[in-house]
This record gives sequence, C-alpha cells and structure tokens, in this order.
Amino acid sequence: MKTTLAALALGSASAFVAPSTQSARVAPVQESKDDLAVLAKELNPIIGFWDPLGATGLDFWGLGTEGTIGYLRHAEIKHGRVAMAAFLGFCAQSTPLVSGEHTFAPYKGYVAGCTPQEQWDNIPLYGKLQIFTLIGMLESYGEGAGSPDGYVHYTKGGQPGFFPEIAGRGGGGQVGLNLWNPFDLPGGPSSLDAAGKERGLKAEVNNGRLAMIGILSLLSESKGLIVPGIDSLADFPKYAGDVMVPFSNDFSFF
Repeated sequence: MKTTLAALALGSASAFVAPSTQSARVAPVQESKDDLAVLAKELNPIIGFWDPLGATGLDFWGLGTEGTIGYLRHAEIKHGRVAMAAFLGFCAQSTPLVSGEHTFAPYKGYVAGCTPQEQWDNIPLYGKLQIFTLIGMLESYGEGAGSPDGYVHYTKGGQPGFFPEIAGRGGGGQVGLNLWNPFDLPGGPSSLDAAGKERGLKAEVNNGRLAMIGILSLLSESKGLIVPGIDSLADFPKYAGDVMVPFSNDFSFF
C-alpha cells in the first residue's frame, strides 16, 4: 500500500503543480458571467459552464455580482492549491520515509507507524497553533495586508489567485522567500510569457479541481467508506477519529 501511495504521489506531482500568474493586471478588470462561460468551456469543453445553484448571479456582502464572481474564482483557486498540497501530503505521510522511525523525532510525542491523520493528532497543541499562525499570516498577506505596490483586491477587479510578493515582510523582515516561485530559477515560471502563464493558471484550476476530489476520496476511504478505485487496497491507512475536529486530541467543544 505504501509503495502504491508513493508511486501515486511522485507520478502525480507534475500533474498537481502548475505555474501561476505573478503579476497583477495593469488595470482592474472584473469578470462577468459571460466571461466565466467562456473560461469554463476552455477549462472543460465537455461540461462547460455549470452553475446549478446560480451562485454567479448572487451578491455576496454588497460586492455586486462581478465582485462576487471574483470572490468565488479566488476561493476556488485557493481551495485547489490547498487540496493539491493535502493530496500529496497524505501520500507522502503514508510512506515509511515520513511515517517510519526517525533518528531525530520531528516533533515531541512522535510515534512511528501512524496514519496521516494520527500524525496530526500527535503534534502538540503549541505546534498546531504555530501552523495555524503561519496560515493566518499567509492569508493576511494574500488579502493585501500592508497594501503592497500594484495590488488590487480580487473582488475589485484584481486577478483571482494572485499572491503578492512577501519576501522581506513579517516582523523584522523574517519572511525570506516569496510563496510563488521562491527561488526564481532560470527557465522557471517567471520566464514564461503571458500566454504561458495563462495556460499555467488554467492548468492549475483543473488540477485543483481534481485534487479536491482526490483528497476527499482519500479521507472518505480512511473512514471506511467505499471509494471506487482505492477501496480494494486492503491496507489503506484507516482513521478512527473525526477529520472535521482538528483539535480533538487537545480540546473539543463538541
């Protein structure tokens, strides 16, 4: 099983990671429902535009329909990025390299041979809070904290999925690398032309959608539900806890 997950993770790495567009638009341009219909056809010619709940016609928090579309587009891209990281992380955490014995324990209370969710449960509360603090920092930077040069919010015509440069930010400039293209290697994403970056962003949306299905499939299988394709793996890592209560080993209000 661990060999299968390792092959799945390594073989899928290129499919789940795509370059993203770094620079914001020169002038704010908000997308309309018609723009989404065109984009949907480009992303998936078979399904095309699909909005059964009519969300693209709603007005969230007085943003207007175009502002709401910007919000939904950004949310989908961000959820897709998190899902890609989660899917590959689940696969990596199921391998002996991560879940096996370590010369130096990665954290206090580490226990070898645990499933990915059990590994999270075993992390001390302060370690989890540090992780969530980092997430909060990245979230605030992504929302334009500090008003970086050229930043336009995605609900006001900015590019959905855009993440500002963060190198040198934080208390005392403690953030040393950008989240997007941190090493800026020759031939990397920053060397792509506008058309290449646009193709990369579309690939990222599709890969993110697939990753969201993928990580939910892994979590469902770990809880004993039937998931075609992986249900036949007898030694798939199972989890007896509640994936929706991330601090269950520390405290719970439920």
